[in-house]
Amino acid sequence: MDLTTKVLLLVAALLLLAAAVALIRRRQRLERESATRENPFAASTEGEKRCPNCGMGNLWTDRNCISCNARLPG
Repeated sequence: MDLTTKVLLLVAALLLLAAAVALIRRRQRLERESATRENPFAASTEGEKRCPNCGMGNLWTDRNCISCNARLPG
């Protein structure tokens, strides 16, 4: 191998390493941002009663749980 080929291989290896580092840092940044950001697909539990037996969310007008049929408080 001549000197030019060795230099080109070294440059290609350095570019590959730089790209890998950039991708890893980008992924870490996106994970940090998503951990602090509110999920736009979160469901509201306002107006629901939680079943003390199974934890299922029920309408506030329900008397029995829709999942396990246990009596709901209130």
